[in-house]
Amino acid sequence: MKITLRFPAWIGPVSTGIALLLALSATYSNAQSANWIASWGASQQIPEPENALPADDWKDATVRQIVHLSIGGATLRVHVSNAFGTEALHFTSVHIAKPVSPTSSAIDAASDKALTFSGKSDVLVPPGTDFISDPVDYPVAPLSSLAITYHLDEAPAHQTSHPGSRATTYYTHGDWVASADLPEAKHIDHWYLLSGIDVLSQSKDAAAIVALGDSITDGHGTTTNGNDRWTDVLAARLQADKKTHDIGITNQGIGGNHLLTDGLGPNALARFDRDVLAQAGVKWLIVFEGVNDLGGLTIKGPVPQADHDAFVARLIAAYQQIIVRAHTHGIRVIGATITPYTGSEYYHPDATNEADRQAVNTWIRSIGHFDAIIDFDLAIRDPQHPEKILPAYDSGDHLHPGVEGYKTMGNAIPLALFTK
Repeated sequence: MKITLRFPAWIGPVSTGIALLLALSATYSNAQSANWIASWGASQQIPEPENALPADDWKDATVRQIVHLSIGGATLRVHVSNAFGTEALHFTSVHIAKPVSPTSSAIDAASDKALTFSGKSDVLVPPGTDFISDPVDYPVAPLSSLAITYHLDEAPAHQTSHPGSRATTYYTHGDWVASADLPEAKHIDHWYLLSGIDVLSQSKDAAAIVALGDSITDGHGTTTNGNDRWTDVLAARLQADKKTHDIGITNQGIGGNHLLTDGLGPNALARFDRDVLAQAGVKWLIVFEGVNDLGGLTIKGPVPQADHDAFVARLIAAYQQIIVRAHTHGIRVIGATITPYTGSEYYHPDATNEADRQAVNTWIRSIGHFDAIIDFDLAIRDPQHPEKILPAYDSGDHLHPGVEGYKTMGNAIPLALFTK
């Protein structure tokens, strides 16, 4: 921003200096009232072999990915990721555009715009980190979709990905970043090397919610390209209410994630700094983790009761660690109760596993631990068989909700948790 100041001739050097300081102070104050807010995000991990792209597909490759925003704004920035790379990764160009459809690689070519990184059109991202683009004037509406297209000349040494995208990615050889469509494009339902979109809000009250979770947050059982995860339902409700329309939400769920051990992706404590603290404008954290820990305890066979008791204590200690770390950064922490999973063929829980779940949920619901709670267990359990998901809300595997279950979960969250 260029600032031009003119003062009357009668103002002397000292007065001029004071006036200049006051003008600059006012300009700085106005700039500070604008907030960067996470509008969309995806937790990064090393993709499983079956979810990774073959190395040859990455060479001289254009990749186009479509994401669904929560909050809107006139200015945005994009996060590209080399979080699990072992060598620097060269993006030769990165563009944004309005997609024609989530089920097509076509964009509105007139809406295409190149991004820059420190003023340059390409960027070399060091291993183990993300890079954030320069701000770009590009108005986006709340709950709209955005296409991010980049070109790589060489394959990543190690891939960084979000396999559980429930959204389609398109890719082809050659540099087609600004093309209205990608010729001979292949497609796959995973995201790669893309971790976030922030928008600049002019509201001093604007803020973001981070949803930290496992596959039930990531959206297992939802519709591909349907944007019907419980976080999407919550985003739509936030936008519909004038008291909360300046609040964004970023989904930091990873399928198979654990609190205590690495599963699919780093454990929740290990990824906390990158997936929670580094999110723009975060004010609230929803913690919905634990079912994979509970189920995994006996996945290979029964264990003594003492092991169950010790394991529950360790889970609670992990929650306490998250609360302490979030509070250190002024973030309010909302605990979500663990939903039923009796009948799951994957975990085949027995009565002792269910007792563990009840013990953890009792702790979550108890006053003095989390700043507030969301009772997902109550929202989708079968009143006649509370150890099970209500059939109408079950995806069919008795572990993950279906679309109606996710809708019910999103609608069960009190918006009062996020009002000023």
